[in-house]
Amino acid sequence: MKKLVIIPTYNERENVSRMISKVMSLFGGYDLLIVDDGSPDGTAAIVRGRQEEFPGRVHLIERSGKLGLGTAYIAGFRWALAHGYDLVYEMDCDFSHNPDDLERLTAAVTGGADVAVGSRYSRGVNVVNWPMSRLLMSYYASKYVRIVTRMPVCDATAGFVCWSRRVLETIDLDAVRMVGYGFQVEMKYTAWKLGFRIDEVSIVFVDRTEGISKMSGGIFGEAFWGVLKLPWRRIRPKLPAARE
Repeated sequence: MKKLVIIPTYNERENVSRMISKVMSLFGGYDLLIVDDGSPDGTAAIVRGRQEEFPGRVHLIERSGKLGLGTAYIAGFRWALAHGYDLVYEMDCDFSHNPDDLERLTAAVTGGADVAVGSRYSRGVNVVNWPMSRLLMSYYASKYVRIVTRMPVCDATAGFVCWSRRVLETIDLDAVRMVGYGFQVEMKYTAWKLGFRIDEVSIVFVDRTEGISKMSGGIFGEAFWGVLKLPWRRIRPKLPAARE
């Protein structure tokens, strides 16, 4: 199976080279696509330099300016589908997601799930080094999503995910509206409403030690109000034949 890890970046020069080395070293043959939003710190230049070491395995999409997390992943999903990948992963660049857990997400999908979520909250609270204020906001945000949408996912805002190809082929990516962290909720909710099986894999999330977080109040606000609208949306598959 062809496997692609998608990592959006903005000013991740402290982490991106180490992340490339780590993903390339993993058993299982994971390819890597960096989607860089015009990082002024030279992140893309570092990636271009590392591409020479891993021809055909490390890929780069360069975009002009910060266009949003969701649009970065949508661009990555389209690229993955166009290039024949079977499993597609979302992962952060800052090592808050342990690349070694990619194998566990893979096992969940090859074992029958359509989507595997690296979950911080499926077995208690597994977050390290976050201030209490941010931890409470994240935890209760996922609670809020469950109450509003009734989606049976403990960590709906998680950004560590494995998607099977047929899910991404079936979701109408043009209809995805949220561009910040609400994108994570919208994608999972859409997959669930379309009847796909979502499994959660318990992980330990460790706050970044290098670089600066991109979380902002505007991102939180978009997610809060966007989630309220989700139950009222009519969600249709893009390609019904892809489910057969």
